[in-house]
Amino acid sequence: MNKITVVGSVNLDTTIRTENFPKPGETIHSKEVFTNGGGKGANQAIAAARSGALVNFIGAVGNDDGGKTLVDLLDQDGINTVGIAHLDSVRTGSAYVTVDYSGENSIVIYGGANQEISNEHILKNQETISSSDYVIAQLETNLESIERSFEIAQKGSAATILNPAPALEMLPEKIIHATDILIPNEIELETIIGVKITSESDLVSAANKIHELGVKVLIVTLGSKGAFYSIAEGKSGLVPAFEVPAVDTTAAGDTFIGAFASKLSHDLQNIEEAITYASKAASLTVQRYGAQPSIPYEAELAIEI
Repeated sequence: MNKITVVGSVNLDTTIRTENFPKPGETIHSKEVFTNGGGKGANQAIAAARSGALVNFIGAVGNDDGGKTLVDLLDQDGINTVGIAHLDSVRTGSAYVTVDYSGENSIVIYGGANQEISNEHILKNQETISSSDYVIAQLETNLESIERSFEIAQKGSAATILNPAPALEMLPEKIIHATDILIPNEIELETIIGVKITSESDLVSAANKIHELGVKVLIVTLGSKGAFYSIAEGKSGLVPAFEVPAVDTTAAGDTFIGAFASKLSHDLQNIEEAITYASKAASLTVQRYGAQPSIPYEAELAIEI
């Protein structure tokens, strides 16, 4: 059982279902509106926990009803939430998700408490970080919290996993150099390296650039095309996706990352098996609406899709 610590975001998601995305200045009717737990960090933590990992969460929420609700949701999945700070000075993070009938989404996030994770708070939880198998972070929190967490992980026994989303053109060198496993999607990878990717040979070239920065493993999620992986020692490959009808792609990438980390061995020998497992989990997520409610449990993945 992998021990995973997620340093990340917790958001209260409001999802709006529409036939099409509104054009600028256009008013349209929605089919459905609902609220549920979200945030890339929380989604990834839940995906890992539902796939059997022992999960700790480090983050921050406001001292409000939304924050209490979101922490309760993490508790329900057996996640250790002692590392979540409850802040009086700022609201809990939130996201507004529009989903069209084809399953595509557009998302606007308000960082709120996610941007207020302090160095002192990270240091308070350094034993949890350093004793983990994997430490996962995204870019929905303040960058200082990621940098400090990865520094602590490197000094301990933990490998670091970075999901560079939302994408930044200027990803701080200290963070990228402290990243063992980088998991972007195609667009995020293009943003990092500044080069358009149109073929598998482009992915190989991009991987070489990423490895030159000190990243040991690159995994690029490619949606319906599957996932490309490259290990610095020379092994690479393309793992196909599961073909399923998608109704909502929200949290698909987060599900992939959490499920992948729950199964990956430290020697990376089972990397293709872990990617296949993660792809199967994500394929179930896209067939359901919402973020956290759509994330599958390990027992479901034994069922053929």
